[in-house]
Amino acid sequence: MPKVKTTFFCQNCGSQYSKWQGQCTSCKEWNTIVEEVVQKLEKQTWHQQESKLKRISKPLKLSEIDTAQEARLDMFDAEFNRVLGGGMVKGSLTLLGGEPGIGKSTLLLQIALKLKYKTLYISGEESQKQIKMRAERIDPEDNNCFILTETKTQNIFKQIQNLQPDLVIIDSIQTLHSDYIESSAGSISQIKECTTELIKFAKESATPVLLIGHITKDGHIAGPKILEHMVDTVLQFEGDRNHVFRILRAHKNRFGSTNELGIYEMQGSGLREVKNPSEVLISEKDGELSGNAIAATLEGLRPLMIEVQALVSSAVYGTPQRSATGFNAKRLNMLLAILEKRAGFRLGAKDVFLNITGGISVDDPAIDLAVVAAILSSNEDIPLPNNVCFAAEVGLSGEIRPIQRVEQRIMEAEKLGFSAIYISKYSKISTNNYKIKIHLISKVDDLVNKLI
Repeated sequence: MPKVKTTFFCQNCGSQYSKWQGQCTSCKEWNTIVEEVVQKLEKQTWHQQESKLKRISKPLKLSEIDTAQEARLDMFDAEFNRVLGGGMVKGSLTLLGGEPGIGKSTLLLQIALKLKYKTLYISGEESQKQIKMRAERIDPEDNNCFILTETKTQNIFKQIQNLQPDLVIIDSIQTLHSDYIESSAGSISQIKECTTELIKFAKESATPVLLIGHITKDGHIAGPKILEHMVDTVLQFEGDRNHVFRILRAHKNRFGSTNELGIYEMQGSGLREVKNPSEVLISEKDGELSGNAIAATLEGLRPLMIEVQALVSSAVYGTPQRSATGFNAKRLNMLLAILEKRAGFRLGAKDVFLNITGGISVDDPAIDLAVVAAILSSNEDIPLPNNVCFAAEVGLSGEIRPIQRVEQRIMEAEKLGFSAIYISKYSKISTNNYKIKIHLISKVDDLVNKLI
């Protein structure tokens, strides 16, 4: 009987050790090293019968390499295409992560049902009947999506050879297992081996693969960190299950920008693409309320109008509270110190709460002016006009600093019907080219004088 071979893996970073130790020397984490059974068989390529697909790589000069851009696969989903950078690149491997129940499987199944070309949806978590019930709710008239419930990679590749799909979707990578590794599904070695086999298949057959990945309680994708290095694109599906909006972001993208944002609305019939996020991120109000300000921000190439809400009240307890949702709390403290030092507002003994509506998080410094305006409005209990927005960064000396691509923000505000926008005096633009009224301010004092 052959001796069982075991090795030790770090569950955090995937580093391999010959014996157990308390701390991983790579990521410095404690008690993350576990023993796994590794019994490798004689490996065969995924396409042993398909020898015609084998390609022998040889070195080429830079001048000999063909730089003609291959056409991307249209996913028939404007939000998904935008985040990917224009569609799915052939032969790419994309990993989609998100919390349980957030809608990862629904999103990819919905995309698979929309596609006009042959798609293979592989599930290791649901039966074919369960997937059919969800598919009927989303799109009952589908002919190009094939459903396979299988977890063994060798069987999956046999079905792929028979079907020859144009796109493969796997739900999820943690449920797959390979015969070449003896450890259980979801272990470090199994995830690495299955991902390696899928990468080999994708690159040699030029077939794009979409993977769903589970996440840990810390919000990171489960498995070794090397998994994110192996794939071409890492997408994150975010949102609160108590809210209807879902946000798709790219944390890594070898073929496009990582600053793009896709917004969906969860409905009974699936996820609806939000074409104009500005209209859903700004709440409807019957009258003017204090503490509300509209900021013109950018997510990648996409301009957004978001609502900033602030509440300033007298501190009931000894230590004033500072709380921010969707905004950097340290930057909020900095803006409060600027208002106290440069504008003379006594906010040191008051509670300040800040909220970005819609459940999104924004790190664009251009919303500084809207945050300051919302705080001043709540502190003085004076409502701001609903048709006014703000786009500028606030410096430590109280100056209003210019921002990038201010023209796009002005055009978005004008398109949505805003009558005025406050920007920095030092922005190099012509104010005569727009119908919207542009207020140029240079210091926080100027904003205070115009609003109060």
